[in-house]
Amino acid sequence: MDKGQFAAGKYEYRHLPVLYREVTEYLTFSGPCRIIDGTVGNGGHSSLLLKANPQAQLLGIDRDGDALERAGKTLEFARDRVRLVRGNFSWFAAAVREAGWTTVDGILLDIGVSSPQLDDAERGFSLRRDGPLDMRMDRQSPVTASRILNNSPEAELARIFRDYGEERRSRQLAREIVERRAEKPFGRTLEFAAFCETVLGKSRPGKLPMPTKCFQALRIAVNDELGELKRALTAAVPLLNCGGRLAVISFHSLEDRIVKEFFRNQAAACNCPPGLPVCVCKHSAQLKILTRRPVTARADETAYNRRASSAKLRVAEKVQ
Repeated sequence: MDKGQFAAGKYEYRHLPVLYREVTEYLTFSGPCRIIDGTVGNGGHSSLLLKANPQAQLLGIDRDGDALERAGKTLEFARDRVRLVRGNFSWFAAAVREAGWTTVDGILLDIGVSSPQLDDAERGFSLRRDGPLDMRMDRQSPVTASRILNNSPEAELARIFRDYGEERRSRQLAREIVERRAEKPFGRTLEFAAFCETVLGKSRPGKLPMPTKCFQALRIAVNDELGELKRALTAAVPLLNCGGRLAVISFHSLEDRIVKEFFRNQAAACNCPPGLPVCVCKHSAQLKILTRRPVTARADETAYNRRASSAKLRVAEKVQ
C-alpha cells in the first residue's frame, strides 16, 4: 500500500499503522500461513497483512477491549480468517492452543500506546489532555497511575522514574511526590504534568516536554510493559515454524534494548561466559537476525505520521 492511500484521507490519522511498508515486506509469505498480531490495536497492521497474504489466518491479541472492538470493524472484510482474543500479548501459547494451532509463520508486536488511547483524555495517557490518572491498557486491571503515585513507597517511586523514565532526578521527584500527596492526592493528568514541571523545570525549546518521561515511566509501571515484552519474546520463539519471522516495533530505548539483546542471545551459537575453554551451555542458535540495525520510517511517512519518527523495527527468522 502506498503513501497516498494513507495520506489522502482514506484512513483516519489515529488508524495509521507505523512502518506499514516494512512490516508488510517482512511478513509476507507464499501460500497459506498463520500470523499472530500480538498487539492488534485498531487492526491497521493486521489489515495490511491479511491483504498481502490472501491465504493467511490471523490471530489478533489485545488487552484493550475498546481496541478489539475497533479491530473487529477494521477486519470485517476478512472475518472468516480472523480470530480476536482479549489478553496480554505474552499469552501467545494459550491463545494459539485455543485457536487449535500448534505453530505460526509470523508474529508481530507493535509495542506502546496507540493514537486512540492517547487521544482519549479519559484514558489518562496524555500529558496534554486533562483526564484521570489512569493509564491502564486493560481497564479491568486494578492498578492505575494514581494508585501508584498515591500509595507507592518513596524508594519504589524513585526506581520507577529512574528505570522506566531514565530521569536523573528521580529521587528528588519521588520525595516531592510523597510530600505533596500527604496534603492532596494526585488525581488528574494536567495536575501531575504541572507538578513535574514545577519540580524538574520546563524543557528547553525544541525538546520534549519535561513531564514526558515521567508519564512514560508511570505507564510502563501500570502495565508492566517491559515484563510483558520479555515474556512475549520468550514465548514467541517456540511457536515459530522454521523460516517463521518475529517482528517487533518499539518506541523508546528501553524496549529496543530488550529486543536487541534478546535477538542477539537467540542468534548466538553459544552463550557461555567469555574465557571458558569449551562450551557448556549447550545453546544453539534459534534465530537469524534480519535487521542488523533497527529499521526506521522513511521521510515520506514521518511527514504525515509523526508517531512513526520514533518507531524502530527489528526482525528475526527462526532457523531451527
